Amino acid sequence: MPDRMALLESALDSLPEGIVLLDGGGGVALWNQAAEAITGYAALDLLARPVPEDLRPLLDGQRHGEALYSAGSRSDRGVLVRTRHKLGHEIPAIARTLILRDSLGERIGAAALFHPAERLDALPHGEGGGNPDVAASQADLEDRLQSEFEDFDRDGQAFGILWIAVDQGPELRRTHGAAASQAMLEKIMHALAAGLRPAEELGRWGDDEFLVIAHERTPEMLAAHARTLAGLARTADFRWWGDRVSLTVSIGAAQAEIGELLPQLLKRARKAMETGTREGGNRVAFALRESDPGKDSGGQA
Repeated sequence: MPDRMALLESALDSLPEGIVLLDGGGGVALWNQAAEAITGYAALDLLARPVPEDLRPLLDGQRHGEALYSAGSRSDRGVLVRTRHKLGHEIPAIARTLILRDSLGERIGAAALFHPAERLDALPHGEGGGNPDVAASQADLEDRLQSEFEDFDRDGQAFGILWIAVDQGPELRRTHGAAASQAMLEKIMHALAAGLRPAEELGRWGDDEFLVIAHERTPEMLAAHARTLAGLARTADFRWWGDRVSLTVSIGAAQAEIGELLPQLLKRARKAMETGTREGGNRVAFALRESDPGKDSGGQA
């Protein structure tokens, strides 16, 4: 039976908000999976160490905060801070900080909770959130796909596909309607866009699906990139008329191989995504060519 600490860590890892716990000396005692996905910093790199300077604004909202995210007190809404991803780009985030004390009132540490702030004027129930220009249209993406694949076929430049499906998409459309579905997709788009590499392209690909054109050098790197994007999708703070809806994605990853046609590559990525969906969602599956049976790999994101 898991001990209480393991249960606590598992529960905190399941939350969509980044959560940081600091010990009395200022070292990181806990850095959950959402914090990893939002900032790009792995827990193993930070545990028992001070928080990097670029991430300090997350822990000191009173000094770095610019404005309240929406109406309400600072303590229950947080403040807008600007921190930096490990790759160097800026991340606007809504952060709340807490001082942790023991039963005698002595300070024993601190905690911070944060999530990305895609738009300052986003309504709390999700209406109108997001910028549709973040993602390419399907027609533009088809043109880019063909061009990138031709470059791969001619020069051997690394090329891969991530086929992404929002697990809750069909149910949300059925229960809440088209407007809720569109707002949800825009939230997911912004969450995914935060993790894209330079020169990558994200586009809509069907009702509840996206496609990412990637250039990771190896299948292992492509699968790791897919897991990062799946983690970012879980951080999307989507609310509809006061109800928070937890979102997850299933991702099928496929690396282009010499002698393969573009439709075959897309088929592999789609089948891998569908495998993750059938297995309950929130999964990344990597598919090799059918000529290499038994080597497909997948796992929960």
